[in-house]
Amino acid sequence: MTPEIENAFAAIRSEYGSDSIERVEEMLDTKKQQRHPLQQGAKWIMPGISQQPWHDPYGHAELTPFIGALETHHGSIKAELETAWAARREAFSNYEHYLTPQEDWQALYLYRKGGLVTESAEPAPTAYQVVKDFAVDTEKICPLLECHFSTLLPGAAIKPHCDLWNFSINLHLAVDIPEGCGIKVAGETRGWDEGKCLLFDYSFEHEAWNSGTRPRTCLLVDLWHPDTTISERKALVALITEIRKLMGEG
Repeated sequence: MTPEIENAFAAIRSEYGSDSIERVEEMLDTKKQQRHPLQQGAKWIMPGISQQPWHDPYGHAELTPFIGALETHHGSIKAELETAWAARREAFSNYEHYLTPQEDWQALYLYRKGGLVTESAEPAPTAYQVVKDFAVDTEKICPLLECHFSTLLPGAAIKPHCDLWNFSINLHLAVDIPEGCGIKVAGETRGWDEGKCLLFDYSFEHEAWNSGTRPRTCLLVDLWHPDTTISERKALVALITEIRKLMGEG
């Protein structure tokens, strides 16, 4: 570890206790990692996190207010998204997935690089406000990642892959869902129910597709996994931020 990481970890131990970030430190010892066979493609697996691919969106009390607000405001979110897609297409861009950028996968970012994307408040005011009030201000969002409208164009397919780690969890609000769309996580295929949320651990192998005739849009939010603690979240931010700086991504 670098001196910066060691100092950050020492400060967290001093505040929260000597054993408060043991699981983060164990995660760094890849020889001790035990992972599900369908998590093999993930880089970081923190021990003690539930090895459960699919989660009940209302199964975690800390996430319930956010999920309820998204579903309650779905009508406005969808209407604003449709207007933005028709009149403000320049606000969307190719989604920059860490594996393979895809032109048929479009994104409108609401939160990115540790902060709200303020220019998105105009084309998507309701979603922006709900994300701000219930995920950003409450620190439920993982600041290492993002929130965006994810639009798969007709014929688009996201190949099976694992995302980087298991200490955050992926929430999908089904905004506009045509027929012929699906998502598979750890071998189980599900569809989106428009106006409802899906919640899954994307360290497990997953894929998605749009075999329909019009775009499929979900609002994707990267949230802290409910199995993580406040001290662990602070340590993980310090760790990954420093690693990104060393890799020239800071």
